[in-house]
Amino acid sequence: MTPELSAERDLENVEQGASLWHDAWYRLAKNKMAVVAAIILTVLTLASFLGPLFLRQSYYAQDLQLGAISPNAHHWLGTDTLGRDLFVRILYGGRVSLAVGLCATAVALTIGVLYGTISGFIGGRVDAVMMRAVDIIYALPFTVFVILLMVFFGRKFVLLFIAIGAVQWLTMARIVRGQVLTLRRQEFIEAAEALGLSKLRIIFRHMIPNALGPIIVYATLTIPSVMLLEAFLSFLGLGVQPPMSSWGMLIKEGANSMEEFPWLLLYPGLALAITLFALNFLGDGLRDALDVRASKE
Repeated sequence: MTPELSAERDLENVEQGASLWHDAWYRLAKNKMAVVAAIILTVLTLASFLGPLFLRQSYYAQDLQLGAISPNAHHWLGTDTLGRDLFVRILYGGRVSLAVGLCATAVALTIGVLYGTISGFIGGRVDAVMMRAVDIIYALPFTVFVILLMVFFGRKFVLLFIAIGAVQWLTMARIVRGQVLTLRRQEFIEAAEALGLSKLRIIFRHMIPNALGPIIVYATLTIPSVMLLEAFLSFLGLGVQPPMSSWGMLIKEGANSMEEFPWLLLYPGLALAITLFALNFLGDGLRDALDVRASKE
């Protein structure tokens, strides 16, 4: 056998390497709780956004028999005190709660990722001043701050995204800053600087992509906290306003009449609890899957 053929055969026998993302998806698929959580979230999301299109009952329709009706064949989860189908209202409320969770988290991620990356990359006095500003904002009570924003600027639906996202970015900024400080000492960043690449290009092409793992994990853990905050605001009457509804609004309405009509509190609370548990299980699964130390084992 010639040396060329021997070398070619050796190359064919070399095991193909796997990327970090490929390994992460493989480990995530092996995590049964995370997979089940992802399936549950997919089903809940599709049911909330597409389910009402296939139901005979409408959001505003009232049963001829006024008052709350217990679950039956026509109204699977019963009706509220105005005779409106609770199942349909839970699906529409899921649209609002999930939208607030996703959009407010997107706002928080945008602010936190940019703020933390700039702070960690520039360093020095700029980093110290930016982090002290984060510490000062941390000292403010989040919920009171959101309530003040809603009171002064009005209870608008879009403002709810901005108000909640504006107070959820602080932890993300710290997480991203820590990642950037670690990446700042890596050889490929020093090589990029030696080649004369601009700071913006280094930030968006090298820093942020290499910090995506912790960002994705924290995003899945931020969504449930945002949804809880929205539910709390709706419970206080500062969230979404009628005729719109969210799971928090439905829980508030159910709490007012839970002794007489317990299903009005039970089913919206169950929908919110299942979603929060699924998001947390998925976040834990992503954290384990994207753990660099696990990928080296």
